[in-house]
Amino acid sequence: MSNIVLIGMPACGKSVTGVVLAKTLQKGFIDTDLLIQEKEHCALQKIIDEKGIGHFKEAEERILSELAVTDTVVSTGGSAVYYPKAMQHLKKKGTVVYLKVSLETVEKRLDNIRTRGVAMQKGDTIAELYRRRIPLYESYADVVIEADGLEVEETVERIAAALAELG
Repeated sequence: MSNIVLIGMPACGKSVTGVVLAKTLQKGFIDTDLLIQEKEHCALQKIIDEKGIGHFKEAEERILSELAVTDTVVSTGGSAVYYPKAMQHLKKKGTVVYLKVSLETVEKRLDNIRTRGVAMQKGDTIAELYRRRIPLYESYADVVIEADGLEVEETVERIAAALAELG
């Protein structure tokens, strides 16, 4: 299992941590949110606003399910855990690492919620999203990294150590 798949709430640090982790472990890096934008020729929020949340979810599930990379750190969108078949596909090809941060951390970091392209229904709050997603992240995770208050390098060190323990 050569891939490392990062999951977690929006703004937990998947993309930034993923880049540094890939450099540290000498792996490739891919951000599935960027893949969605590339395939759809459109920003995530624009997809949600103009084509609807359903279209966004279909695109995300398709891209996750078709992802065929090896020896790569994969940063997923926060909603990746909504697609059981896609998550099973990712788990077959790698180790799933959940970057866990508190609701307070997410709310503090997520100041661009209306433009970021977060897959949430109208009227949803970040707290509701957090409560719905946490059990999903925990169920798919092979490794859980408590990342609250950590610098990127510290998070990368903890991931590397946890992966080494797994063998």
